[in-house]
Amino acid sequence: MNTERLERGKNKINELMEGADQGVLKGLGKTAPDLANYVLEFIFGDLYSRDGLDLKTKQMLTITILATLGNAKPQLAYHINCGLNLGITRENIIDVMTHIAGYAGFPAALNGVATAKEVFAERDQKDLNK
Repeated sequence: MNTERLERGKNKINELMEGADQGVLKGLGKTAPDLANYVLEFIFGDLYSRDGLDLKTKQMLTITILATLGNAKPQLAYHINCGLNLGITRENIIDVMTHIAGYAGFPAALNGVATAKEVFAERDQKDLNK
C-alpha cells in the first residue's frame, strides 16, 4: 500500500461524493481489502488525479464507459450520482446515453437510461424528504 497514493485517492473520490472513501473501505474492506486499496490508489489516486482532463470530463467519460460495458449497473449509478454532484446535468447524461446507441447499441443505451432514471428518481425522492 502506498500511503501517498491512498491519501490522494481518498481526497479525489471525496471530491466526487462526500465520504465516498469510507464507502469503498466499508463495502470492500473486510472482504477484499486489497481491492479497496487498489480502487482508491489506482482509480482515484492515479487516474482521476492525473493532469490533463478536468474532473467533469473524466466523469462524463466514466459514465460513458460504464454504460457501454452494459454490466456495471451499480458502478454506473454511483458515477451518475457523482456526475450530478459535479454539475453535469441530467440532460447531458441522457445525451450521453443517446449517443451510446450509435456505437454500443440500443441495449446499452436503454439500460443506461434506465439506470439514470433510477438515480434521478432517488435524488428527487431525497429532495422531497428534506
